[in-house]
Amino acid sequence: MNGAHDMGGMQGFGPVDAEPETEEPIFHAEWERRAFALTLTSAMIGRWNIDMSRFARERQHPIDYLGNSYYETWLAGLYKLLVEAGLVTEEELAAGKPLTAPTDPDQIRVADAETAVKLLNRGGPTEMDSDRTPAFKPGDRVRVLNVHPAGHTRAPRYTRGRAGVIHHGHGVHVFADENAKGNRVGEHLYSVRFQARDLWGPEASAKDAVHVDLWEPHLEAF
Repeated sequence: MNGAHDMGGMQGFGPVDAEPETEEPIFHAEWERRAFALTLTSAMIGRWNIDMSRFARERQHPIDYLGNSYYETWLAGLYKLLVEAGLVTEEELAAGKPLTAPTDPDQIRVADAETAVKLLNRGGPTEMDSDRTPAFKPGDRVRVLNVHPAGHTRAPRYTRGRAGVIHHGHGVHVFADENAKGNRVGEHLYSVRFQARDLWGPEASAKDAVHVDLWEPHLEAF
């Protein structure tokens, strides 16, 4: 969840008011395009992964988190990553220019335009080879662990403590919660089907369901 615009429906935030997909531009201003490009190209240096990037965005002060737009949140996360990686200082960010001798370029993996395009087209596959036997199979009833970790997690808060049914197994994928700590480990990933009423209560439609991808450590048999 990246920004207050994703919090519609929560207490006091009002309804979700998304622009129609057929009318919404990819970027609403030129600076958003640049923020997007900076975030992607900075990641190509190789000092952090996508889940570290997500966690950096989440670690804003709550007031800033709720007040920032989508790409303001992206920039806030990028600033944090750049400082923590020792690539810039807080003072340099404030000044908008380097205040110390630049880092030796031989110590930084910099992608030229051609390489950057190849990297973007290739993407970052998360599926991993493993002979581990999955703990669950389609049709199994499971419950999401009701935990509140201090670090990053891909288990949505609204699913915690709720029961669902394994719909499909995706195989072993990089476990995002550990990847955010810099630990690239694999866990079985499942599509879990939740009845809308099990998530939102009796006022939800009995015909609706939500499918959420969750890793094995998020789940317990129920």
